[in-house]
Amino acid sequence: MRSSRSARMIGRLGKMLVVGTLVLCAPTVASANPKYAGIVVDAKTGKTLYAANADAYRFPASLTKIMTTYIIFEELEAGRLSMSSRLKVSKNAAAEVPSKLGLKPGSTISVKDAIGSLVTKSANDVATTVAENIAGSESAFARRMTRTARQLGMSKTTFRNAHGLPNSKQRTTARDMATLGRAIQERFPEYYKLFNTRVYKYKGRPLRNHNRLLGTVRGVDGIKTGYIRASGFNLVTSVKRDNRHIVAVVMGGRTGARRNAHMTDLIGRYLHKASRGPRTAPLIASAGPVFAFDAASLKEPPLPANKPGVGLAPPATGAPVVLASAYAPVKLPEDALAANQVPAPAPAPVPGFGSEVPIPPKAVKSRFNDTFAVATSLPPIPRTSPDASITTQSISKTALLQAARQQAGIDLPVRNDEQAPSAPIPVRTVATEAIEVIPAADVGATQTASLSQKIDASSEELAQGDADENERVDVDTAEPAIAVSGWQVQIAAAETEAQAMALLQRAEARTGNALNNRTPFTEPVEANGTTLYRARFAGFDNKSAARRACRTLKKAKFACFAIYE
Repeated sequence: MRSSRSARMIGRLGKMLVVGTLVLCAPTVASANPKYAGIVVDAKTGKTLYAANADAYRFPASLTKIMTTYIIFEELEAGRLSMSSRLKVSKNAAAEVPSKLGLKPGSTISVKDAIGSLVTKSANDVATTVAENIAGSESAFARRMTRTARQLGMSKTTFRNAHGLPNSKQRTTARDMATLGRAIQERFPEYYKLFNTRVYKYKGRPLRNHNRLLGTVRGVDGIKTGYIRASGFNLVTSVKRDNRHIVAVVMGGRTGARRNAHMTDLIGRYLHKASRGPRTAPLIASAGPVFAFDAASLKEPPLPANKPGVGLAPPATGAPVVLASAYAPVKLPEDALAANQVPAPAPAPVPGFGSEVPIPPKAVKSRFNDTFAVATSLPPIPRTSPDASITTQSISKTALLQAARQQAGIDLPVRNDEQAPSAPIPVRTVATEAIEVIPAADVGATQTASLSQKIDASSEELAQGDADENERVDVDTAEPAIAVSGWQVQIAAAETEAQAMALLQRAEARTGNALNNRTPFTEPVEANGTTLYRARFAGFDNKSAARRACRTLKKAKFACFAIYE
């Protein structure tokens, strides 16, 4: 009896040991998740305490808005904006998908409210409004974002928009995001405190911060979450505790809760390894304004120091300071110098029109003249051609230029590159398939139902660009300037972009996991004088994968064909 009891105990112990060994040896969620990347950096020393796929390209999602706010802070510091400045909302900005404030076209929002909504609700319509008001367009703002990233040492980051909505060319790394998380604190220590806002009130409406670690994990003082389907759940966190300071990044979490749990675990495992001593790492971006040199604003330009062995320069007379000249100086009469009377200089000759400055090559001058000839001499184009036989195919470039030259009185030889080709220019054609056009009525009746099917019963963040409990949009809007390449599948062509987006959402809802890790997007196309919007999924590794997805979509009652672009 005693021996059998002992045997059972040994057996139980053996099972416990086996289970424990399996748990210890099992791969972590991070290593099993292909989207995962993470890093923990000691902000005082710059030392990397933990890294996994830290230099692999990832989609930043709404971590993008950290850079958006960085540039807002630059504008505030330079005095070009104030917290009370009003930013005008365009139709383009108002049309952004959630998460959003729901701004109306033509309305305005203060810079203070813009920052508050970006750091809490992560509003996409606000991000676009900021971009357009600061840089004139979102693309110009994105170029500034990328330039700023390079200045900070973020060598693998490229921005294409201000909000983080899906764009295959907008990429970053966990290491670059950690650099940005450190830089914004160093450069703008006072403004950075805004990232610690747990709830911001906008017109009496509370906007809750998506960063659930604020107020729950001791020492966390910011900074930003992010989510799109292609990226997974992202988070940049700053922790200051016990005279230690780390910045940690988690990218690609499967859910917001798992991401938060993993970040909490990283903080627990690596914060105590950070230095408690003085800062030794060089500053990424030092605090304080950077003043731009503006030569045109110098009323009294400084004089250079005298050359050794040369006497002092004569006192300033108030005459214009000539910095350089391309033609010989004018010798002044002595009586004019004595009377301190300096005649006004003659207008400087324009280079290329009779001056002694070298004239550009003939081909360049020819193009220069052509440009002005065409621009100044051609009459406005009528809305309808008086002669239907005249088309763009019947007008040659040479004839157009010669007519413009005659009207402008310019007689220039014809360049070699204007000669008509000796043979027709080959045109490559591709085979196309008929596309299904979905009428508006067929989509509108099901759009509300399809959206409701996509809302998760949990409180996970589900909106593109970041997360909100009651929002979910998983569609990349059309961006003609950025081509999506590789194998794709098309399910329809709708009359409006909103209808195409709704169809993509329905397809995802009805196909389970078949379209996981695929990028839904819309693409405008002209057909018989009408603009249609293709509804497509991209991101397939090969033709077989695209065709498998089509088979699944067809079983779910969707038309589908695979295409490579």
